[in-house]
Amino acid sequence: MGWRGCCGKQGLHAEHKISELFKTVPAASAAAPGGLDGYNTAVAIVIRDFQPGDFETLWRMDQECFPPGIAYSKQELKSYVRHRGSFTLVATDSDDSKAAGFIVVHGGPAGHVITIDVIAAARRSGVGSLLLQAAEERLVTSGSRAVGLETAVDNLAALSFYKRHGYSVVRTWPRYYSNGVDALVMRKELASA
Repeated sequence: MGWRGCCGKQGLHAEHKISELFKTVPAASAAAPGGLDGYNTAVAIVIRDFQPGDFETLWRMDQECFPPGIAYSKQELKSYVRHRGSFTLVATDSDDSKAAGFIVVHGGPAGHVITIDVIAAARRSGVGSLLLQAAEERLVTSGSRAVGLETAVDNLAALSFYKRHGYSVVRTWPRYYSNGVDALVMRKELASA
C-alpha cells in the first residue's frame, strides 16, 4: 500500500544533502515481488530526481500500491509529474537498479504532497520517511512555509505515518476519491531554512 497525498515533478539536485540521505535501512523480511529480492537484507537507499525513463516503473508501482479508484491512470500520473512547479523524487537501491518508492510534490508557498508510493518489500524500512524528509527539505529550500496533503479516511497506516511526521488533520473532504471515499486534509508547518 502507498500513501496518497492528493489527487505533481522536477527533482532533487545532487548537491541537496544526498550524502545525508544515504542510509542503510532494514528491509522487509519477505522476498520482494518483481525481482526485488535484495530487499530482504539491509540496503542503502538513495533519493534522487525523477528521470523520464522512470515513468513506467513508477506508474506500475502506483497501480500496485493503490486500489482502483485511488490509483492514478497513466495520464493522471504523467500530468502530476510534469506539472509546473512540482517535483518527483525516487528512492532506489545504491546501484540505482531497483526503485523502492517515489514521492510527487507541488511546490509553492504551501507545498502539496500528491502521492508517496513504496513497494511492499520496502515498507516499514524508512523509505517513506526518507522520501518525505527529502521533499520537505526541498520545499523549505524553495521557500515553502507549510505542506499539505490528503489521505483516505480509512487508510490508518497513512494517517499514523503522517502524524508521526508532524502532520495534523485540519478537515474532512467528503467523497474526495472517485470511489466515494472521504479524505482527511492534513497540514504541517515547515521550519525555515
